[in-house]
Amino acid sequence: MPEYPPPQPPTVTVEAVGRKCPIPIIMLAARLHEVPIGAVIAVTADDPAARADIPAWCRMKMHEFVTEQPLARGSAFHIRRKY
Repeated sequence: MPEYPPPQPPTVTVEAVGRKCPIPIIMLAARLHEVPIGAVIAVTADDPAARADIPAWCRMKMHEFVTEQPLARGSAFHIRRKY
């Protein structure tokens, strides 16, 4: 079985728990410049729409959706900045 490197921890975490769509995406877009190209930014959100909206935003903006990690409240969505 191949070994994979551990996932890259996020450089920045955007705390959007308690915010409703589209606020988590707006907060992500506003802070994406804080991480270098190739680094990971995380968005914490508990709005059920975030599960679909954040990956869709990544596809639309050509950034890489890395993973969703469940949290006690909501999830952390990890995005790798591509440009």
